[in-house]
Amino acid sequence: MSRPRLLLADDHRLVLEGLQRLLEPEFEVAGLADDGRALLDMARRVHPDVILLDISMPFLNGIDAARQVRRICPKSKLIFVTMHTERNYVKAAFQAGCSGYVLKSSAPRELATAIRAVMRGGSYLPPGIRLDPAKLQGTAHGLTPRQREVLQLIAEGRSNKEIAALLRISIKGVEYHKSAIASVLGTNKPAELTRYAISAGLIDRYLT
Repeated sequence: MSRPRLLLADDHRLVLEGLQRLLEPEFEVAGLADDGRALLDMARRVHPDVILLDISMPFLNGIDAARQVRRICPKSKLIFVTMHTERNYVKAAFQAGCSGYVLKSSAPRELATAIRAVMRGGSYLPPGIRLDPAKLQGTAHGLTPRQREVLQLIAEGRSNKEIAALLRISIKGVEYHKSAIASVLGTNKPAELTRYAISAGLIDRYLT
């Protein structure tokens, strides 16, 4: 029987290589990605059985990347491997389509346990997090997926030109989305938009 194929995504190279060494004895690591958009590109190429990804990643955060991966690779299972213990992050992860959630502070064997569980069609949550994955359905945010992408890039300090190139849209398109975001959130001030992006889990508060 062939070994399950994994795609690993984290913006810290040491974490990526550590996960690779930890998992290779039992699983096949088919690819590594160090940001959300690289994850999407790699997923299109390798169609892995399981994708392990972080929440806080540049260019495209893990939550929104997960939503897009569900369309690109609907058969791939998603497991978040993150330091975020807050319930809103866990809820957002399962709403985005994940089957497992593992904390970076967990024992190494917990990750393999989570992979086996989702490969069997189940789900996995750390013992300390008490939520029912089966009840975590739907989404609850006021912005469209494209607006969330634009907001993350604004909060990362990207210019209109950079945003347009990354999203493959026109600068006028960027300006349109920025106007729509300001209308929804009631502000166009960069500092306030960044605070919202942090509260929504689009960027990591520790990077600001």
